[in-house]
Amino acid sequence: MRVLIVDDSTYIRSSLRTLMQENGYEVVGEAKNGEMAIDLALELKPDVITLDNILPDMTGLDVLKTINTDDFNSYVIMISAVGQQSAIVEAKENGAKHYLVKPFDDSELVGILKELDEGF
Repeated sequence: MRVLIVDDSTYIRSSLRTLMQENGYEVVGEAKNGEMAIDLALELKPDVITLDNILPDMTGLDVLKTINTDDFNSYVIMISAVGQQSAIVEAKENGAKHYLVKPFDDSELVGILKELDEGF
């Protein structure tokens, strides 16, 4: 599975990259802001996108609204410190399949990916 990691934190991107690679997933790109995320998502068409909701130039929801077109079929997992129910509902209404609240257990993310992997 090909994964795009979107988070403004270098530490989080590095941690997610390590976690993905250790579990056999290919990280095809990383973005530190919304504009980069949109460009890479549309260019690379990854199987999975991990998407932070708080980015320096826009929200993850803004990214979702922009890339969620008819030909967009990446599986989006929102990962954010923002855990209000309204944010979770809005993310899912705009195409996110899962919403993990930071800090989250690595095994939870790996479990989601393994379930997805069985479908590919």
